Amino acid sequence: MPFDARRAVPLLCAAAACSLPLQAFAQGTYPSRPIRVIVPFGTGSVTDVIARVTMPALSEALGQPILVDNRPGGGGNPGTDLGVKAAPDGHTLILSSASTLAVNGFLFSNMPYDMATAFAPITQINSVTNVLVVSPALPVKSVPELIAHAKANPGKLSYASAGAGGTIHLAAEMFKALTGTRIEHIVYKASPTAHVDLFSGQIHLMFDGLPPSIGHIKAGRLRALAVTPAKRSALLPELPTMAEAGVPGYNVQGWNGLVGPAGLPRSIVDRLNRETVAVLRRESVHQRLLELGAEPVGNTPEEFGAHMRAERELWGKLIRRIGLKLD
Repeated sequence: MPFDARRAVPLLCAAAACSLPLQAFAQGTYPSRPIRVIVPFGTGSVTDVIARVTMPALSEALGQPILVDNRPGGGGNPGTDLGVKAAPDGHTLILSSASTLAVNGFLFSNMPYDMATAFAPITQINSVTNVLVVSPALPVKSVPELIAHAKANPGKLSYASAGAGGTIHLAAEMFKALTGTRIEHIVYKASPTAHVDLFSGQIHLMFDGLPPSIGHIKAGRLRALAVTPAKRSALLPELPTMAEAGVPGYNVQGWNGLVGPAGLPRSIVDRLNRETVAVLRRESVHQRLLELGAEPVGNTPEEFGAHMRAERELWGKLIRRIGLKLD
């Protein structure tokens, strides 16, 4: 058949027009490659434990591998800064805690990012029960006994934290402020390394998250004295709250959340929120988090943003009250 240019031009245009939506769809597909989730704390920390439970299921839901990238040190600031400076395309996210999302700006003078503007909230993953644990070598079996022992030995006891500035660190500082005790702070990169020194009695106590410590408590390697929130833990119902144990007004609750860098498109935020909330509702994930002492949350981006603002206000007031600075 002879070539007819008059027929060919409309057909070529139609083909090009048909390809445009396909090209746009391909360009807009998310995720288009593996996702990196930065955890700005060490392996075995509360945040790391939460990531290891939730991210494999989220990877399955999104259809792409998720690499959990631990970046410990500096109170979580360097790792978090790496995440907030990444391209806002949803392929680099941050799974962190109150310390980097709501606390550190009040503790460090030279913050590399602004807590109020650096993040695109996706969802709060969970809330965490913190627990006061002591070395079995320490001759105390209750909070009043610990207070009396600390006052009789001012400056001679030490407490561990998995990074300066986190709720674990601030839980101990609040305890000191409310009880008038002097206890030295020793910083570790993650809970497991602190636990080794707690077992041997080199460190005396720690306000740890329940997820990394509950196994040691049940095995008798650590002695638990109280939980830090306003209500008791269903996993350790015999343990009093700090307020019940004789420290009125004490209430500290840890939490973890998933954020992206500011400027993350709303369509990607919504996709990540929808899939993460669905993951948290899966029976296997939900139950595993509860077993670890982490209560699943899974709220909207707006609700999580409001929670972060409220936490900044809460911790800012406490830090100004006790006059704590880390640089």
